[in-house]
Amino acid sequence: MNVRIVLIDDQNLVREGIKSLLQLKPGLNVVAEADDGSAAETLVRQHQPDVLLLDIRMPRVTGLDVLQQFKSAGIHVPVLILTTFDDHDLVLDCIKLGAKGYLRKDVSFEVLTNAILNLAQGKSWLQPAVTCRVEKARDSEDSPTALIEQLTDIEVQVLRLVAAGYSNHEIADALYKSVGTIRNQVSSILAKLEVRDRTRAVLKALDLGLI
Repeated sequence: MNVRIVLIDDQNLVREGIKSLLQLKPGLNVVAEADDGSAAETLVRQHQPDVLLLDIRMPRVTGLDVLQQFKSAGIHVPVLILTTFDDHDLVLDCIKLGAKGYLRKDVSFEVLTNAILNLAQGKSWLQPAVTCRVEKARDSEDSPTALIEQLTDIEVQVLRLVAAGYSNHEIADALYKSVGTIRNQVSSILAKLEVRDRTRAVLKALDLGLI
């Protein structure tokens, strides 16, 4: 599998370090890079990458700005947000604008490459460590507890795997259940959260602090 990557990060050492590491992985190819979000649309249109690695915090055009531009321009490219430990509110905003995943910048090389490969295959990647921060940030807010109580423990477990980008077959293998059972549980989750697809279920679950 040959994955074309565009990398945008304003920190030169971070960007060069990520690029050098990715070039060590067969099949991963950084085709373009920039130090500011203002170049994002041009680079994506020019190079047609499979994945865009995008920093959230940049001095001029931020990652959030880029996602808003993409939404307005109808640009659809899997975006993996790079974040610091305390960027959970910005991460939520980015996910709502279409980002397919996010990672903290201190993750291992294996986690980074796995996330990139998942996005290139049409999946998402929601890092548990950051998700926990999002959940804690929502603890003090009013939330519909009745809705949260409707989900069973196994449904929450399935929802977490859905958020990590797993297919029904992969979830079934992980939980030692039949694909039919998992399909029914996913349908139940969608009904209880009052959403029509898996992506919206994940977004609503993040808002509610379920995952």
